[in-house]
Amino acid sequence: SIPTAGDVESDDSCLSDSGDSDEDYTPTPVDESNDESSNGESTDNSNNDEDSEGNHDVHPITSATAARGKSATTTKRQKVVWKTVKQNKSAKDIPVWQGALPDADAIRLPIQYFRDFFDSDLLDTIVEQSNLYCTQQNPNGALKLDKNELEQFIGTVVYMSVFHLPRSRMYWSSACRVPHVADVMSRDRWEEIKHFIHFNDNMAPNNSDKLFKVRSLIDSLLPKCQALPQDQMLSIAEQMVPFKGKLSLKQYIPNKPYKWGYKIFVLCDTTGLVHSFDIFTGKIEPVPGLPDIGAGGNIVLKLAQVIHGAVNHLVYFDNWFSSLDLFVALANNGIPALGTTQEMKKKGRGTLEEQQVVVDNVEIRAVKLFDKRGVIVASTFASAQPVSNIERWDKNLKQKVTVECASIISLYNKFMGGVDALDALIAYYRIHIRSKKYYHRLFFHFVDMVIVNSWLLYWRDCESLTVPRKKQKDLLAFRTSIAQALCMQGKDLSKKKRGRPSMDVEMELEKKKHRGPATVMPTQEVRSDGVGHWPVVESERQRCKLPHCKGQTVIKCAKSVNLHIIVCFFVHLYTGETRTELN
Repeated sequence: SIPTAGDVESDDSCLSDSGDSDEDYTPTPVDESNDESSNGESTDNSNNDEDSEGNHDVHPITSATAARGKSATTTKRQKVVWKTVKQNKSAKDIPVWQGALPDADAIRLPIQYFRDFFDSDLLDTIVEQSNLYCTQQNPNGALKLDKNELEQFIGTVVYMSVFHLPRSRMYWSSACRVPHVADVMSRDRWEEIKHFIHFNDNMAPNNSDKLFKVRSLIDSLLPKCQALPQDQMLSIAEQMVPFKGKLSLKQYIPNKPYKWGYKIFVLCDTTGLVHSFDIFTGKIEPVPGLPDIGAGGNIVLKLAQVIHGAVNHLVYFDNWFSSLDLFVALANNGIPALGTTQEMKKKGRGTLEEQQVVVDNVEIRAVKLFDKRGVIVASTFASAQPVSNIERWDKNLKQKVTVECASIISLYNKFMGGVDALDALIAYYRIHIRSKKYYHRLFFHFVDMVIVNSWLLYWRDCESLTVPRKKQKDLLAFRTSIAQALCMQGKDLSKKKRGRPSMDVEMELEKKKHRGPATVMPTQEVRSDGVGHWPVVESERQRCKLPHCKGQTVIKCAKSVNLHIIVCFFVHLYTGETRTELN
C-alpha cells in the first residue's frame, strides 16, 4: 500500500504548482548495469530532482526512470504539456471488465490441483536427470530413483515444512521421530535422493544461462501459470527467495522481510495467484518487438505479454517500474495501468493536486497527495475523483483526524498487494531444508509456490460452487493432504514396520483364556487408571503376561495382580493414557 510511516522531507515538487506548464520530455531507458548496485538494491534518487534555480519542475513519472540509469537509446520525444485538472471535472470512468472467470464443474482433490503443475512429464524429467547425475558423479553406483519414490521425497519435504524441526535428521531420531516422514523412507535414502536430485544435464550446452540448473523446472511451470484464467485486477512486484549462500544471483533489497536471496518479478492477482514470473539474473533485456524503456518497464512488458488487452485487465505496480513510456506502451496494448512515482514536498495533510498529459494519444493522469508522506500516483484509467474521507492518527494532536483520500489512491491500496499476499501464504509453511546447492532453494520455492497456487485455485472453485467456508480446507489442511497423497505413492503405510509390533492387549488376553486355565486378570479399568502402579520385586521369577512375550522377571505390579510391569506399561501406552507412575 501507499507508505504512511515516517515524516520524510522532500523538495521534489514533481507537479507544477502553477496552472499550465510546458516541459521538454526525453525518455530515458535504463541500462541494467546502472539500474542496480552490486548488492541488488534498487536506487531511489528522488531527493536529487530539485532544480538548483527552482525554475523547472521534474515530471512526475520521468524522474523515476531517469534516477535509475543513463539513457540506452537516443530516442527523443517532442515536448508534452501538463495541465492542471479542475477537481469538479476530474472523475473518469473505470474500465468495465469484459471477461469472466470460468465456472467450476466440481471440487477436486488437493493432489489433483498439485499435479496440474507437477505433472508426469516434469516428474519423469527430474527422475531421469537425477539418475543421470548420480551416474556422472559415481559411475559404479546407481541412484535407481523412480517416479513414486520422487513423489514420496517431495511429500516428506512438504511434511517437514509443517512440523518444522530444526534439523532434517531429527525426523528419524528416537527423541523426535515423526512417523509421517520416518515411515515413508529411511534417513539415508532420503539424504541420498536430496544429494542427487537434479533438473538438467551438466554436460549439455548451457549458453551461459545462469538458470541452467533449474531451466527444466521453469520451462515446465511457467506455461502452466500463464495459462491460468485471470481476474481483472493484476499487480506486478518483486519477490525474494531467502538465500545467503555465495552466488552471483543473490540480491539485496533492504525493505523486504528477507533481505538476501533470489529476486523474482511476479505477476499475480489480488489473492496472490501467480500468472507469470521471471527470475532476475543481472540484466533485463527489452522484449523482442517492443521498445526498450528501461529495466523496470521492460520487465513489466515481458510479464504483461500474457494479459489479454481486449477485456480491460487493470495492472498495478510501484514506482520502481513506473515511467511515462511504460504507461504509453501498456495503453497501446489495451492494458490500463496504475502506479506510484516519486515523493514530493509537504503542502499540508490531505492536500491533493491532479494534472494530465496526452502522449501519443494516451491520456495520463498524475495525482499528487500528501498524507504522512508525499506520494504521486499516475494512471491511464483512474483519477482523483471521487474523493472519500478516511481517518488517520495525528501524532501532534494525539487523536484521529479526517483526511481526504483520492479514488486513485484507494484503488492502489486495494489491488496492489497481490505479491505481498503470495509472500505471506508461502511464509506460513515455507520449506526450510539446509543445502549447499543453490538450485535446491529454488526447487523448494517452486514447490511452495505451486501449493499456494493450487490452494488458491481450489478456493476459487469453492467460491464458484458456493461451498460454505466451514467445509473448505484451509491452507494447512490442503498442504498436509497433498503431503499425505505424495507419501502414499507406491507405498502401503499400513504394513508393519520394523521394531516391536503393535498389538491389542485386550484381544490377546481374551484369546489366552480360551486356550485353557489362566490367572485371573484385573479389569481394563484397573489396569489403565494410572493410579498406584508401582513395581514390586518378588523372590521367584514368573513369565511375563504380555502376549507373545517369553521373558521371565521378578518385577511385578503392586496393583495389577500377577501382572508383569511391562504389561502395565503397554496397557497405558496402547490405551492412550498419558499419565503413569512408570514414566
